Amino acid sequence: MITDVAGITVGHATDLEHLTGCTAVVCGDGAVAGVAVLGGAPGTRETDSLRPENLVDRVHAILLCGGSAFGLAAADGAVRYLEAQGVGFPTPAARVPLVPAAVIYDLGIGSAGVRPDAAMGEAACRAARSGPVGEGCVGAGTGATVGKLFGVRGAMKSGIGTWGTRVAGGAAVAALVVTNAFGDVLDVRTGKVLAGARYPGHGGFVGTADYLRTHGFPEGPGVPFGVPAHTTIGVVATDAALTKAQATRLALLAHAGLARAVSPSHTSVDGDAFFVVSTRDAPADWFALQAAVPETVAEAVMRSVRTARTMGGVPGLAS
Repeated sequence: MITDVAGITVGHATDLEHLTGCTAVVCGDGAVAGVAVLGGAPGTRETDSLRPENLVDRVHAILLCGGSAFGLAAADGAVRYLEAQGVGFPTPAARVPLVPAAVIYDLGIGSAGVRPDAAMGEAACRAARSGPVGEGCVGAGTGATVGKLFGVRGAMKSGIGTWGTRVAGGAAVAALVVTNAFGDVLDVRTGKVLAGARYPGHGGFVGTADYLRTHGFPEGPGVPFGVPAHTTIGVVATDAALTKAQATRLALLAHAGLARAVSPSHTSVDGDAFFVVSTRDAPADWFALQAAVPETVAEAVMRSVRTARTMGGVPGLAS
């Protein structure tokens, strides 16, 4: 799990009534970080600070949220909580916690008028612990769905998943992913659909990429073409020593793992974004890290659908 990486704690805030939530990945006193945003419809906060040429060299938490653009307000609560703990970037007047954030669109399931707010962001940080991490329909994964070619009526439930490994030299690499994709989630070993778009009324998987290639986007009721109603977001953590530039390179490679497990991925209606954080200075082979990150992300994506249960009338694999 991602909490097997030294210095990482995770907390969820979950609203099961309105099917939304947020997840805080807290990085102790700070972590070197990078980001790559490759989807066509992102919702993010403070990602520019992670560019290798910019001043800030550490972040103190990453917040993953439901609620679309509204959910970015949850980061205010995370900043408030961390400031009260004395955590932040030192300035002459105050310590300023740096909390980049990314959101998914989950307004099509549950209650669209209720979204994560500052109180929920603070609650997620307050709940952050080491040890086992809740998966499935919790935190930012509460309202996640996949396979939305025909809208939510033909979709399947997803959630949040985590997976980790160790690489040559002994460093840990782990991912935490909220999968809320327009496309289907595949079993990367067989290529078969695990969870994805179904023909409304009679079940079977459509095969989103094949359908689009041969038929184009379907007409009729459901989510209209062009609506940014999707997005997969995640955090990869390692205790290997990284520079900001190396963390950014690994964030790009995290998207390679997403492309293995989601088909199609990175569309114009997905806001796919990955953060990478380095908490320690453990030795690791640089090429081993590059090989491990895509694999780890793909495994976490599969976990996110295998652990999701039926909610809001959308079927899940775990129930």
